[in-house]
Amino acid sequence: MKEFKRTLITTALPYANGPVHIGHLAGVYVPADIYARYLRLKGEEVLLIGGSDEHGVPITIKARKEGVTPQDIVDRYHTIIKDSFEEFGISFDVYGRTSSKTHSRTASDFFRRLYDKGEFVEKTSMQLYDEEAGQFLADRYVTGKCPHCGAEGAYGDQCEACGTSLNATDLIDPRSAITGSVPVMRETTHFYLPLDKWQTRLEKWILEEHKEWKPNVYGQCKSWLDLGLQPRAVSRDLDWGIPVPVEGADGKVLYVWFDAPIGYISNTIDLVGDDYEKWWKDQDTRMIHFIGKDNIVFHCIVFPAMLMADGSFNLPDNVPANEFLNLEDDKISTSRNWAVWLHEYLRDFPGKQDVLRYVLTANAPETKDNNFTWKDFQARNNNELVAILGNFVNRAMVLDHKYFAGKVPSCSQLGEMDLAVMEEVSGACAAASDELDHFKFREALRQAMNVARAGNKYLADTEPWKLWKTDPERVGTILNVALQICANLAVLFEPFTPFMSADLCRMLGLGKISWNMLGHFDLLAEGAEVAEPHLLFDKIEDAPVEAQVKRLLDTRTANELAGWSPEPLKEECSFEDFEKVDIRVGKVLSCEKVKKSKKLLQFLIDDGMEKRTILSGIAQSYEDPSVLVGKEVCFVANFAPRKMMGIESQGMIMSAVNPDGTLTVISPSAEVKPGAQVG
Repeated sequence: MKEFKRTLITTALPYANGPVHIGHLAGVYVPADIYARYLRLKGEEVLLIGGSDEHGVPITIKARKEGVTPQDIVDRYHTIIKDSFEEFGISFDVYGRTSSKTHSRTASDFFRRLYDKGEFVEKTSMQLYDEEAGQFLADRYVTGKCPHCGAEGAYGDQCEACGTSLNATDLIDPRSAITGSVPVMRETTHFYLPLDKWQTRLEKWILEEHKEWKPNVYGQCKSWLDLGLQPRAVSRDLDWGIPVPVEGADGKVLYVWFDAPIGYISNTIDLVGDDYEKWWKDQDTRMIHFIGKDNIVFHCIVFPAMLMADGSFNLPDNVPANEFLNLEDDKISTSRNWAVWLHEYLRDFPGKQDVLRYVLTANAPETKDNNFTWKDFQARNNNELVAILGNFVNRAMVLDHKYFAGKVPSCSQLGEMDLAVMEEVSGACAAASDELDHFKFREALRQAMNVARAGNKYLADTEPWKLWKTDPERVGTILNVALQICANLAVLFEPFTPFMSADLCRMLGLGKISWNMLGHFDLLAEGAEVAEPHLLFDKIEDAPVEAQVKRLLDTRTANELAGWSPEPLKEECSFEDFEKVDIRVGKVLSCEKVKKSKKLLQFLIDDGMEKRTILSGIAQSYEDPSVLVGKEVCFVANFAPRKMMGIESQGMIMSAVNPDGTLTVISPSAEVKPGAQVG
């Protein structure tokens, strides 16, 4: 495998029409930051390049809805996104934006070079046009009925109800999202990048030369290549974006997918100026793209084809894309507000950036979609960060202050248990390095936590507190080893939890740290002072976690209510038919779940004349059926008795169906006597 002098790391550019959430952090930015920090600790030359993607239709739609300019939108969200990344310790060397002058110039020059080389083809096609607005409609500016599932409000590029990718012309009864008018078909001409021209070279580069790529990345690329690549438009009819730098292309801008990845280049130029070629064109530089799975095609096929067409740039060495992170067993959705927004997390859990970084890494969707739950977040903090990592460091330092006044004790002859834990720690550190080299951050984190586990077990097995009176020299050796493990942990956890690592370094008096310190047990000099210990992590109680769960449940309820509509009316019935139904009010004397049934509740009702038993399939809507005791409920009194689960039911409790599918028994609004008729 080729050795490189330096590494250029890029991260997918988040779209500046909203804040970023935990899915973004887990899929792209924490892994990229872990890798960049790891390489820096190894002393390697590395740049971490990021920035906001600020062009495209969704931004213009949001601006139109709010009555502001697209620039207002991107200025607002670029700041929110940039600040969130900084607070979470994402160590970008530069975080730029695609609305900058440097980017506009760089993207224009890139397009013009390809245009002058004849790398584009021009094609005329029919597209939807809004005559009232006087403009062609981008896919997101067209809504209608999905031809696959029939859902109303599907966009011209995708139905969010069923997830099917669409063309705007596929929609049934399409409407302009700008004016609401019915669009017409009109001719327009655009520039296309003929991806099919690069098919053979891409197949060799990916399928033969990069078999080491992650299976999810390699597999998706192979699927696209097997289907055969087609020309892809690089321009659009839009008034927000970088104008196509060709005479006669008035009203056309660079398609956002074309201009956005060039942002990696322009942001590098903003950082290092003319020295950017060392990072983009020198064969001793390798480039790594960190992205989510929705960007695999763009970064493995489309952008490389652009770079091939130019002919002077390096191609990416690896694209370790992650899958998606779900939230509480549901897909994260910005439109449904089903997300944990980073700026809100920082408000609700101040000072706990490392906790989220740790949990998202431990649950990283590296090869398949994974799930974030608030209960798991709490459990990992309390059971791992507090009870394992924090506990070990605190025990070691408290014991040192108790017995050696906060100074690193001398290490006399090492025994079998000391040598065993030192070997275990060194092995885990080496394993973590290997996993990081192969972009397996979740497993690397597990190895790091194994070091803390080993430290805890070492203290538990050696029991220095029992030896102090009889063998203080032995206690000194034990605590020296324990403190050296703490120093190893400060280095090992720096890529994952940088705030904790810095805090631990301060307590231990460690200066500049490097990765080659790992596995060594002379990191703290004999007699060196360590600070008074404090807890690295705090236990998270139930209340804040329950508040987050409640917020999500309230969001789900609001979404269901917003999309809820009553069931269609049943077929007409006569007054005579209705008169046959005898609906009465009864008082619930007892109510309990029927054994061996998930759905049935058994009611004992006072119907004004006698007591009767009624079974009702509403158990899943009432966790505690005793809350119904004493209530007056409406029931159908003249149903023929029928047996269920061996119990005879003498009527039917009347319930209403809520938007979320739960059932609520129907009760009179004022007290009435049992047996009163409803009519």
